[in-house]
Amino acid sequence: MVSETMTKKYLDKLTYDVIGAAIEVHKSVGPGLIESVYHECIKHELKARGIGFHTELIVPVHFKGLVLDAELRCDLFIENILAVELKAVSTLAPIHEAQLLTYMKLLKAPKGILINFNSVNLFRDGQKTFVNELFRNLPDG
Repeated sequence: MVSETMTKKYLDKLTYDVIGAAIEVHKSVGPGLIESVYHECIKHELKARGIGFHTELIVPVHFKGLVLDAELRCDLFIENILAVELKAVSTLAPIHEAQLLTYMKLLKAPKGILINFNSVNLFRDGQKTFVNELFRNLPDG
């Protein structure tokens, strides 16, 4: 949930820090492992950097006045404002982007990062950042 003191500048810095943590993991262990290994590594790296997060956060689905237990799980929800979805696939597919955008919508997160650790250069090819209307409405700060 976006707080009243949240700014685009703060969220951009947080995004930069999270991508930096992912790059550190990628440099240390390289591509070719399964997603759960990267997940464990990035949790340790985020903790070492003092970045707060929830992991495997169950995302509530609201449908016709009901809250459904749909077993949707966001890999990382950073400081309750930044959704992060981790992958270890040969190529990111549109469904991966749709998954992250849905998590952003359901969690009311203004920004999200899709990270694919199975890439040669994580910075250039292995991550995509997305924003939504909530981000566009934030003050620049």
